[in-house]
Amino acid sequence: MNNYLEDEFGLTVIDSKKLDGYDNANFLITTSEKQYIFKTYPYSDFLFDIIKAENDTLLFLADNFHSSIPNPIAFKNKKLQKKISSENQLKVYRLLSFLEGNFLGDCTPTREIFQSLGCFIAELDKQLQVYTNYTIQSRQWEWDLQYFHLNRKYINDISNSKNRNIVLYFFNQFEEHVRPLYPELRKQIIHNDANEWNILIENNKVSGIIDFGDLAHSFLVNELAIVITYSCYDKDNPLEWATILLKAYHEKLALEEKEIKILYYLIAARLCTSVCNSAHAKKVSADNTYASISEQSAWKMLYTWLTINPRHAENEFRKAAGMSIIENKSLEYSINKRHTHISSILSMSYRTPIHMEKAAFQYMYDTSGNTFIDAYNNIPHVGHCHPKVVRAGQLQMSKLNTNTRYLYDELAAYAEKLLSYFPSSLNKVFVVNSGSAASDLAIRLAKSHTGFKHIMVMESGYHGNTQTSIDISDYKFNNAKGEGQKENIIKTTLPNTYSGKYTADIPNAGTLYGKDAVLEIETCQHPISAFITEPIVGCAGQIPLADGYLKEVYPAIRAQGGVCISDEVQTGFGRLGDYFWGYEAQNVIPDIVILGKPIANGHPMGAVVCTEEIAKSFEKGVEFFSSFGGNPVSCTIASAVLEVIEEDKLQKNAKMVGDYYMLLLKDLMKKYKCIGDVRGSGLFIGIEIVKDSKTSPHTELANHIKNEMRNRNILISTDGRYDNVLKTKPPLCFSKENAEKVVGTIDNILSSFYNN
Repeated sequence: MNNYLEDEFGLTVIDSKKLDGYDNANFLITTSEKQYIFKTYPYSDFLFDIIKAENDTLLFLADNFHSSIPNPIAFKNKKLQKKISSENQLKVYRLLSFLEGNFLGDCTPTREIFQSLGCFIAELDKQLQVYTNYTIQSRQWEWDLQYFHLNRKYINDISNSKNRNIVLYFFNQFEEHVRPLYPELRKQIIHNDANEWNILIENNKVSGIIDFGDLAHSFLVNELAIVITYSCYDKDNPLEWATILLKAYHEKLALEEKEIKILYYLIAARLCTSVCNSAHAKKVSADNTYASISEQSAWKMLYTWLTINPRHAENEFRKAAGMSIIENKSLEYSINKRHTHISSILSMSYRTPIHMEKAAFQYMYDTSGNTFIDAYNNIPHVGHCHPKVVRAGQLQMSKLNTNTRYLYDELAAYAEKLLSYFPSSLNKVFVVNSGSAASDLAIRLAKSHTGFKHIMVMESGYHGNTQTSIDISDYKFNNAKGEGQKENIIKTTLPNTYSGKYTADIPNAGTLYGKDAVLEIETCQHPISAFITEPIVGCAGQIPLADGYLKEVYPAIRAQGGVCISDEVQTGFGRLGDYFWGYEAQNVIPDIVILGKPIANGHPMGAVVCTEEIAKSFEKGVEFFSSFGGNPVSCTIASAVLEVIEEDKLQKNAKMVGDYYMLLLKDLMKKYKCIGDVRGSGLFIGIEIVKDSKTSPHTELANHIKNEMRNRNILISTDGRYDNVLKTKPPLCFSKENAEKVVGTIDNILSSFYNN
C-alpha cells in the first residue's frame, strides 16, 4: 500500500494504521508533513457513482467549509476515485485530507458545544439547500429515514422480545404520525450521519465534520433528528440537551411547525434504525463490533424516550424554537363535556381526574404532557398498545368481522389455544363480550346443570355489572346504596388470615376457614347450585384465599350436587407469577372458570370455560347466542395476547418483578407502622394502611397516598371494605425500576406525612 500511495499521490508514508469501518477498510496515513485518510471499498457500479457524488458534494462545500470537511485528494491522473484490481478483487480507492480535532464522543458535553453543534449543522444544511445531485437523489436505503420501513426486515434479528416490541411500537407510531406528512416536508441533500464519531471539537466548539458516505436526499428535519439522536442518546436527560441543540439550529435555519410536530418520532425512528442494523450485523457477522458500537446507548435512549410524553417533547421543542406551546382545553371543560351526555354515576379516579391521550406498555400520557407509570391498570395485560396485539386487530379488522352464526377459523383456533392452558377436564369454551357477561353466563350454566337456584358467594366478592353479576357480588349488593342480599344468595366468610377469625399465625388457618364454610353448606336448607369466588378477592383489598381453603370447600359443594366456579377475570393469564390461573395456588380444579378484562388486552371480550358435562346440560335448554362474542377480531386479538405472554415471558416477569416489588414493600412496612400488611402474588398486590392496629383502617391516609401518587405521576388505587388498601396490578411488562419508583414515592409521601 505504501508504494501505491507514493506512485499515485507522491506521498512518502511514515506510518499507516487501519481504522474501524462499517463495510469498508479505512487507513490513517502519516507522512512527514501531513496525515490523510485512505479509503478502500469493495467495487460495485452503484457504489462507484455514490463515491463520485460524495466527492462532488465535498468540492461544492469546499469554499465555505474547506477546513471543516475532508477534501478529496486527486490521483496523478486528476481523478478523485479509482477502480483497482487488488488481490483478485475489484476495489475503489480514494484519498481524503485528515481533520484535526477531538471527537464529540470523547468530549465532556457542555451547553456551548451543543449550541455550536446546532449552528454548524444548520449552516451546513443551508449550503446544501441549493445543491443538486441526481445520484444521491436516486439512493434508497435503510439509513435514510424517509425509507425507515426498509428496516422492518431486520426486526426479527433483535433477539430480546421486549426490545423487539419497543421497536415495533415506534414503527407503528412512525406510520401514524410521520408518513402522512411526507408530501408536505421539505427535502434536500443532507449529511445524514452527524453522529458523535463524525463531529470534531476544538476549544469547546465544533471544528469539523467527517464521513459524508451517508449523504441522502431526504427530509431536512431528518438531519436535526439524527444529530439530536447521536449527541443525546447517552444522556440521562436527552430531551433537555436536545432543546439546546434545536434552539441553536432554529436560529440559523428556521424549522416549520410540522417538522417540530414529528421530531419526537423521527428521533425514535433513527434509534430503531440503529438497533435494527446492529442486530442484523451481529447475525451476519458476530465479530463486527464496529456495527454495534452505538447499540447500548441507542437502547438506553429508546427506553428513556418511551417515558417521555410525545406532547411534552413537542412542547419543549416548540418552546426552544420560540413557538407557542399547544394549549389544552381546561380539565373543567372536559369534565363538563363528559357529563353533558354521560351520567356522573360513571365515576372517575382521583380527586383531580386525568385527561388521558395516549399510552405505551406501562406508561400513560395525558393531554398536559405528563407521563404516568401505570401501576394500576390490569386490563392492558401485556402492555398498553402492544404492537403485536394492535397489528393483529388491524389486520383482522381489515379482512373479516362478523357475527358468530357463520363459520370462520378464528373462533375454533382461539378456543383450542386457550384450552391448552387448562387441565383436560375443562374443555369447552363460551365466548362473550365482557367479564360481566361471562359471570352471568356461568351462573346460567350452573343452574342449568344442577337444577338448583341458590348460589354461595364470597364476602366482599365482585363479579360484574349485569343484574345477575350484581346479585352474586357482595361488594355491590351489600353497599349502602345496594339492593341487599337476595333470598337465593348464601354469603360465606372471607378466609382472611390478616384480620379475620383465623390469622396467619394459626396453623392450618385455611383448612379451618374451609371447615366453617363446609358447615354452612351442610346446614343450608337448600341445595347449592354453585360456589363462586376469586382466588384473590380484589375488591376486598387483594386478599388471597387462605391456603387449603378450596380443598375443603370444593368437595363439599360437589357432594351436594353443586359446581365450583373460579372467577379469574383479574388473576388469570399469568398475573400471579407462580401460576397461570389463580385456582392453581389452591391445588384444585374448578368446574367453571370465568375470564375477562385482560383476555384481549382491553378489547371487549370475556369467556367461560367449563366441563363437557356442564356444556351438554346447557345444550338441552334454549339456544345460546352472542352476536359478537367470539367474533373474528376479538379472537385474533385474544390469540395475540396469549402469544405475547409466551414470547415476552410475561408470567416469568410477573414472578420476578412481583417478588422484588413485594420485597421492597415489606421492607417499607418495617419502616412505617401504618403499613399493616403487604399481600398478593406476582403483579397483584395489596398494601393495607392502618392506624394503630390491624383492625383500625386508615382510609384517609390510604386516599392521601393514592392521590399524592397521582400528583407525582404514578397510578395506583384503593379498595377494600374500608377503602384503605392500596392496590397495584400493573401491566405484566412492569419492570423492577418501575417497582422501585413506586415504592420510593410511597416512602417519600409517608415521610412527608409524618414529618409535617
